[in-house]
Amino acid sequence: MRAGIYLGEKKVVPGQLPIPEPTHGEALIRVLAGGICGTDMMIYAGKHPRAKAPLALGHEFCGVIEKVAGDSSFQPGERVVIEPTLSCGECEACLAGQTHVCKTLRLIGIDMDGGFAEYAKVPVHRLHRYPGHLSDSLAALTEPLAVAVHTVRRSHVKIGDDVVIIGCGPIGLLVGMVARRSGAGRIIAVDVSPYRIAKAQELGWTVLDARQTDITQEIKSLTGGKGADVVFEAAGTSVTAKQMTEVAKIQGQIVVVSLFKQPPTVDLAAMHFKELCLTTTRCYSRTDFQTAIALMAGDQVNLSGLISHELPLERIAEGFALMENPEEALKIIIRP
Repeated sequence: MRAGIYLGEKKVVPGQLPIPEPTHGEALIRVLAGGICGTDMMIYAGKHPRAKAPLALGHEFCGVIEKVAGDSSFQPGERVVIEPTLSCGECEACLAGQTHVCKTLRLIGIDMDGGFAEYAKVPVHRLHRYPGHLSDSLAALTEPLAVAVHTVRRSHVKIGDDVVIIGCGPIGLLVGMVARRSGAGRIIAVDVSPYRIAKAQELGWTVLDARQTDITQEIKSLTGGKGADVVFEAAGTSVTAKQMTEVAKIQGQIVVVSLFKQPPTVDLAAMHFKELCLTTTRCYSRTDFQTAIALMAGDQVNLSGLISHELPLERIAEGFALMENPEEALKIIIRP
């Protein structure tokens, strides 16, 4: 079968792999669409600690069931979206029902071949049906939307709250959409990319260009001097790690969404004097994933504006190159 294969730093190319054979409890999925995300770009840069070449990347994907090994309620021909997390079921977190923070959590497309291929082998319990009216490209966005759902659920967002989103990449934009659905009042988005700033403006938010504005002073001005009730940090830089403590109100909350490539310096003294609450977040639970599907099925979030490109598998190298430039790409869908 054709596959998009990671071969080493800055090298993801179209190639050939054997069609996987499902064993008991697994299904063979004919992939319809998959999205390139920030974790894929970390692998592409050669900086992911677990992903090893050669590897078919892709953990945000959907497809059609070709066959199922063993008894299952899932049948060939059904369209499904894949929840790519794989937990051990035995560690303390798993036994407490918190499988998304499993001590040895693995992901399809990172620790084993994923969805940038014509076919993928997936455990049946990682499959979710999605409604017929939902396009394949949008279904492929279920996984990042589930990240946003989990992130907002980890927050204290209440009706009417002033919310700041630092970083307007796909996850930051999705977090803002879900926060608005959860009752947030004013959403103030911050970025340095004109392209991504324009995307946030399309959503009707107040958007600040960090290259041209004193972010701290402007947010204080917009919030009557108090600062934001909840700050979502989704940029992952040393600058934004500093900004997040400055723009939060007294006894406000910071939710760190980013996976920082280098340990940042965080002003703990500022957090101390303002009694700030710092919350972290990691991927999603099964309930979050199901909620993401329900939000899309009910047309409660409009994700179509996030898709900047749709490319065939043969152009996967171009897709990864495009993703390196935030002025050209937001979410790129690969269609095997």
